[in-house]
Amino acid sequence: MAHLLHIDASPRGERSHSRRLTRELVEAWKQAHPTDTVTYRDVGRYPVPHIDELWIAAAYTPQELRTPQMSAAIQISDQLIDEFLAANIYVMGLPMYNFNVPSGFKAYLDQIVRVGRTFAFEPENRNAPYKGLVHNKKIFLITARGASGYGPGGSFEAYNYQDPYLKVVFGFIGITDITFIHVENDEFGGQRLAQSIATAQAQIAELVAV
Repeated sequence: MAHLLHIDASPRGERSHSRRLTRELVEAWKQAHPTDTVTYRDVGRYPVPHIDELWIAAAYTPQELRTPQMSAAIQISDQLIDEFLAANIYVMGLPMYNFNVPSGFKAYLDQIVRVGRTFAFEPENRNAPYKGLVHNKKIFLITARGASGYGPGGSFEAYNYQDPYLKVVFGFIGITDITFIHVENDEFGGQRLAQSIATAQAQIAELVAV
């Protein structure tokens, strides 16, 4: 039995393509795997706080030496990491904003990418001082983009900082099994958008059936 963590990062409501498709993926997954469980988090409408100086001090201070203020500053991070590590499969929906991820999703990543919890720092190992601590996990990433051509060889490939960043940041903590599902041409609408949504839905159906 697997446990899914479903995360939406779009501030949009019913107009959000990424929300619609993460919901479709999770619902199809539950039908195919009825004993699996799901936890839901919405960082688009209910963003987590950005890290601050006290958070950083707490993250790099051993737990037994933290002040009460430090412990309070890092409490949300502890909760988010516990929730993250409890899952085996992640379904994440996020739009492309200015060629990368929304700031609310970046704040979420800053809370969970944390030394001693999701990655280790071993300075004595000069060649590889960082080691991911999160293993045997799978991520489905559904993105929504205004245009198309962000893939290899596309006219906007050089503008795509979203896919490479997500691969790097999740790979840094040890997760490399990542599947991207892209909805494109939202700004153009019409047949181009409809075709992109249909392609994404077909990809979801194929992935769930595996």
